[in-house]
Amino acid sequence: MDSGSTVLLSVALGLAIGSGFVFILFAASRRSERAATIVDPSVPDGVDQVIDALDSAGIVLDPSNNVVKASPAALSFGLVWNQGLVHPELVSMADSVRRTGVPVSADVSLPRGPFGDATIHLSVRVARLGSRYLLLLADDRTEAHRLEEVRRDFIANISHELKTPIGAISLLAEALEPASDDPPQVRKFAKRLETEALRLGRITREIIELSRLQASDVLTGAALVDVDTVVANAIDQNHVQVDARMVTVVSGGDAGAEVFGDEGLLVLALHNLIANAVQYSGEGTRIGVGVRVHDGIVEIAVTDQGIGIPEEDLSRVFERFFRVDQARSRNTGGTGLGLSIVKHIIENHGGDIRVWSQPAHGSTFTIRLPAASHAATAALPAS
Repeated sequence: MDSGSTVLLSVALGLAIGSGFVFILFAASRRSERAATIVDPSVPDGVDQVIDALDSAGIVLDPSNNVVKASPAALSFGLVWNQGLVHPELVSMADSVRRTGVPVSADVSLPRGPFGDATIHLSVRVARLGSRYLLLLADDRTEAHRLEEVRRDFIANISHELKTPIGAISLLAEALEPASDDPPQVRKFAKRLETEALRLGRITREIIELSRLQASDVLTGAALVDVDTVVANAIDQNHVQVDARMVTVVSGGDAGAEVFGDEGLLVLALHNLIANAVQYSGEGTRIGVGVRVHDGIVEIAVTDQGIGIPEEDLSRVFERFFRVDQARSRNTGGTGLGLSIVKHIIENHGGDIRVWSQPAHGSTFTIRLPAASHAATAALPAS
């Protein structure tokens, strides 16, 4: 082979190698761009603002079903935990849309939280958001499911419980006229009238409060709540009764715990538990309020050294108007609604409440609530 042919062959070989190298670089560059697109966690412009403005629950999912954005309502409903969907029903709907590309809608009933018996009823719609993301919207329909039950309960409770104080007031009013010439008797009847009127007012207020808790979603304005503040406020609201009965209330445990919910309602629930403990405790005894955080759960326990609850009554203490000691409740003005109100507040927060008791040794009521996760707090709008 002459030198000219050798030169031409070398040039051709060099061009082939160079072209192949350039092609490899170009292909690698394109693959890198596609990979960058896949791992890019950003959502389309404006979606963040829309999600934050929604009254209903809104969730944006990436191709791996990770939650990249969630509205406050989605967090308060307990739909999101640790950057993922909690409920398999919602995951199944998302998978169907991703597989077929067709939006789906369904009415679903879901547990309010990771434990407890409370249920929320949601109207859910899932659709594509751009080429990569999915948008899940959920509207609360729980109130419609509760209204009929509340109506029945309210009528039954009113007819059963109000007839006693109303009847007593009527009889005392009738007895006043014949005793008009006997001042001591008039004063006695007037005092009993005042007691029954106060009882009637207390029952009416608590029935209204219980009906409100049952009739609607009370967590539309839910926010991060400091548990230490809840404990301090609940204890402070009971200081008059505590001093009058000469009992001691102490608090302690894990500091800095946070939950997601309504601070006023949580204070009311803990206030009722402490008031109940004070009512059934003897002079000189102690009441403890302890906070414990473990495995994503915040526990608030109220322990007393009171009369305790018989084992056969433990399963009924949260029923409306149930009283362990009827005579004591009449003397103290108890309505039998306090623990039922506590149960509904805690269940509306996705938690539950438990009781341990031993007659003559005291009782412990333990509230359990989902702790506010870092993922949930990160998704909250800036204040």
